[in-house]
Amino acid sequence: MLSFEMNDRKKIGIGLTGFGVLFFFLGVIFLFDKGLLAMGNILFLAGVMLTIGMKSTAQFFMKQSHYKGSIAFVVGFFVVLVGWPVIGMIMEVYGFIVLFSGFWPTVLIFLQRIPVLCWLLQQPFLSSLFGYRQRRVPV
Repeated sequence: MLSFEMNDRKKIGIGLTGFGVLFFFLGVIFLFDKGLLAMGNILFLAGVMLTIGMKSTAQFFMKQSHYKGSIAFVVGFFVVLVGWPVIGMIMEVYGFIVLFSGFWPTVLIFLQRIPVLCWLLQQPFLSSLFGYRQRRVPV
């Protein structure tokens, strides 16, 4: 059963996910430092597991439609650990895009509700790039 209440486990999970994104960003800024990238990956995955639960995380990564993205993400993670951070990051980003491709329309709708970004996203060059014309996605 899905629970939308914010308990301590979910708060810690959101914090770990945030620190994972921070370490990931710092790893890219510091010219693909493999230590920071590895810490970012570990913290991000641990945060996701704590936020949505072990069973939901395993089900998400093991869906048949997500196999390609899951494999690319895991292989990229190990390539970063081996010592080839640029190649590993390319694989991880590809896996991340494939895994979360179903969420992009929802993210665009969320971004359209932010005042400054709404104006930017309505510009003709960006609206043609994203391919949306005020359509709604059921959430």
